[in-house]
Amino acid sequence: MLRVDAYPTHEVGGYRVRAGKPFPFGANVVPGGVSFSVFSDQATSMTLVIFKRGEPEPMAELEFPEEFRTGSVFAMTVFGLDHENIEYGYRADGPYDPVSGHRFDARQVLSDPYARLISGRDVWGVEPDRSRGYQYRSRVCLQDFDWGDDTPLGLPAEDLVVYETHVRGFTRHPSSGVTAPGTFAGLREKIPYLKELGVNCVELLPVFEFDESDNMRSNPETGEHLFDYWGYNTVSFFAPKAGYAATGRYGMQGDEFRTLIKDLHAAGIEVILDVVFNHTAEGNEQGPTISFKGLDNATYYMLTPEGYYFNFSGTGNTVNCNHPVVRNFVLDCLRHWVADYHIDGFRFDLAAILGRDLDGTPLPNPPLLEMLAYDPVLRHTKLIAEAWDAGGLYEVGNFPAYGRWAEWNGKYRDTVRSFLKGDPGVTGELATRIAGSPDLYSTRGTSASVNFLTAHDGFTLADLVSYNDKHNEANGEGNNDGANDNNSWNCGAEGPTDDPEINRLRTRQMKNAIAILMTSQGIPMLLSGDEVARTQQGNNNTYCQDNELSWFDWDQVDENAELLRFTREMIAFRGRHRELRSTSHPTGQVRESLGLPDISWHGERAWQPDWSADSRLLAVARCGTGDDDVVYVAMNAHWEAHDLELPALPHGRSWHLFADTGAEAPHDIRTPGGEPELENAGKYLIGPRSVVILVGRTPDPEL
Repeated sequence: MLRVDAYPTHEVGGYRVRAGKPFPFGANVVPGGVSFSVFSDQATSMTLVIFKRGEPEPMAELEFPEEFRTGSVFAMTVFGLDHENIEYGYRADGPYDPVSGHRFDARQVLSDPYARLISGRDVWGVEPDRSRGYQYRSRVCLQDFDWGDDTPLGLPAEDLVVYETHVRGFTRHPSSGVTAPGTFAGLREKIPYLKELGVNCVELLPVFEFDESDNMRSNPETGEHLFDYWGYNTVSFFAPKAGYAATGRYGMQGDEFRTLIKDLHAAGIEVILDVVFNHTAEGNEQGPTISFKGLDNATYYMLTPEGYYFNFSGTGNTVNCNHPVVRNFVLDCLRHWVADYHIDGFRFDLAAILGRDLDGTPLPNPPLLEMLAYDPVLRHTKLIAEAWDAGGLYEVGNFPAYGRWAEWNGKYRDTVRSFLKGDPGVTGELATRIAGSPDLYSTRGTSASVNFLTAHDGFTLADLVSYNDKHNEANGEGNNDGANDNNSWNCGAEGPTDDPEINRLRTRQMKNAIAILMTSQGIPMLLSGDEVARTQQGNNNTYCQDNELSWFDWDQVDENAELLRFTREMIAFRGRHRELRSTSHPTGQVRESLGLPDISWHGERAWQPDWSADSRLLAVARCGTGDDDVVYVAMNAHWEAHDLELPALPHGRSWHLFADTGAEAPHDIRTPGGEPELENAGKYLIGPRSVVILVGRTPDPEL
């Protein structure tokens, strides 16, 4: 017997229909048909526009009967649709009064904000036919993927080693050797590499549907058309990017992405998505109308009293995140990615915007951030904030956390970069940063700090030690884009050089950076390719470069095997030593089991750190509980060597050498657990611009 709600009650435009259910929003397959539900507070009428897949003109236009409207939600079930072979959109009629915030235009077909699939940009880089009136077409998506026993991994935050990468850039280079370069499937083939490297979390640059062709600039040197490569310009928030899927032309991008996530989980690797809720691809007054502008502009965007767009994002518009309807939209979106894609966490781009009021004023208790922190579906999902925005709001250490939010620690990045350069007056703050930044996160624990030295936005690690200045001429903006405060040092020559001494110094500086990062308390994040010295030739803003400037060159895996080996061993070392991953900030309290404090600071003389402005040397010893080892890290940013007096260890323990970046490979680093005992246990000569890591443990008679 058919369910009662499977019977049509009306006929509209030649189709049998009945009132749909207002929730959930979007297009959802129901018995016998598809239920369409869309919100608009000020629309006077709404029309469902249905296309055969790929056809330029609609096959039907069905106006929602007035009785199918509940409050501000239009909902209708349409029977007899071949849901796998249709595309749909909406025409919203209403007032066009920009001063009041309304921009309705019934001539415009609009994408569904809740669409689970989008067509129109199915294959990366194919030039779109811009004469077509409806570019980004909503599609119906079935939720029939077989997850087996997969669930989000729930790894403790303090155990994470995050690897930030770009889905396309990771395998697009011809050297990748994968079957489908630049896709979810291509990244899936590289899971063994990630596992061998030792990372247990990948953070993917935006994978929500965006339009890579939405960039009118060209490379002034080559004439090459530039792309929106990074994807921080979201077209549709519920839909995975079709151009990132080998199967995107067949509408199978969702399942391809799910397969990647399932296999990453099977390898013990979590997935964090970089999400962009601060702005959309619709831009300002001159930008296109894609979805939100035409459905309910005054609800979805922050507007000035004159009806213009506030621009705290630096991209033309700002999403009105703390409007109740928009808050629910963001929450629904994140629930979707956690429930339907098993995503483990989210990094929020320009997250300070999420704490602004309807007029842009920073809120003391932002309701959206509180909702996300306490939502039951997101309860164990990792939430990471980029705690600043383009409007000048900088909240590193002050982001409203509700006991849940971690932050990209920009102060960690800046301090360690300055120390590595050899800047004066940095040693004291360096101690604070490597101890988990207790000045910023005293009540939140060390895992509130995501420590990083490089990210997609800025220099790579190789460029950080090879360039004093940015070189962004290829971006077509006269080298005016990108940050100017890079805290970089070229080690004696700008860019590539044949000077062997400079190249050795650069390699040592990269090892120093990785060693400090992996021995700091907090969550370390490594930029994809830094482990093999990937370069962007001094470009610190490759948002538009879909070419070898941005792609991972897999030939570097062999060519820079020395740095790769060093990185692998450092990641393994971190995993072996719990004292580096403690969730509590150290206090100096003595561990009764060893008679040593949980943290102690040293200089050339043991127990006597030099905090003066001229000091460029700092050593730290960490002591765990029970049978844990003692880890001693000496960091010398001085251009001269120093004799170190080592602190004495409890009876039965001795110092063993794990790493010395001043030594030639393969003696620069050992396999964790296989460190040789020091012959002169009381002293160690640390070379110029070097990091030394020692382990205090009971000698192994077999070594």
